[in-house]
Amino acid sequence: MDFSAKLEQLQAKANETVAASRAAAAENREQLKQRIDKAQDDANQAMQDAKQQVDETADRAESKWAQMKADAAARREDFKAKIEKRAEQRDAKAAANEADWAELDASDAIDYAVYAVDGAQLAVLNALDARVYADEQAKIAGT
Repeated sequence: MDFSAKLEQLQAKANETVAASRAAAAENREQLKQRIDKAQDDANQAMQDAKQQVDETADRAESKWAQMKADAAARREDFKAKIEKRAEQRDAKAAANEADWAELDASDAIDYAVYAVDGAQLAVLNALDARVYADEQAKIAGT
């Protein structure tokens, strides 16, 4: 299996995220809300696509990665609820505390994404090694 296309997709998504984050840093709340709504829609679509892929391969044992995708969906729903709740806050100190927690959440999410990319790299290398080994064994068995 050639993983190049998937890795290029990952790189493009990371580049898109960096550009969107830089642009969003200069936006007002209404612009941010629109960006958040679009990101939520995109994330929901990605989760639907992932769920469909998992459903299509239901004959395989569910992987840890599938569970991690489900966990990520739950976290996104939690973020959405926090954003909606924030609109109702009137206390400046509570809003500042919420902003601090949101920044820590974002930092942790980025750290987790880096960890996930490292895990993906290891998974790709493992898959490539397994294929090479299987091909070698097939040659031995055929001779």
